[in-house]
Amino acid sequence: MIEWVSLSSGVRPVPRPVATPLVWAAASGGALVLVALLNTLTGTDQPELALTALSLLAALLGLCARFTAAPGTAVLCWLFLNGFAIPPVGTLTWAGHRDTFWLACLLAAALVGTLLARLLHARAAYRRVTEGGAATDPRDGLHDL
Repeated sequence: MIEWVSLSSGVRPVPRPVATPLVWAAASGGALVLVALLNTLTGTDQPELALTALSLLAALLGLCARFTAAPGTAVLCWLFLNGFAIPPVGTLTWAGHRDTFWLACLLAAALVGTLLARLLHARAAYRRVTEGGAATDPRDGLHDL
């Protein structure tokens, strides 16, 4: 049975994801700042550190994004990683396995962030609509998330 409830009754809707162009703008700006900061502090000889930092950025952006934003977020972070975090700085290169791995890591981070956000929002919504915030059927597994 569907029951219509007005939002003024205390029921909160699930948050909407941020628009994809805004996520990509944040990915570009964040990647630029991160790579510039890492280049200043550690130089361009530690791409693993830059990959880790950009993967964390992609995951954080994924928390507020749609799944469709993940590929673009990964590519934008990879462009800054490849173009400015490894020598020769300012030149895009393609080193087969390395760049494929980097793109896969960045895409996985963005997808994991988005999936985590969706699970947390679904769990919170489920808890809000059940009586007393507890799961009514312990076999459904949502209360264990």
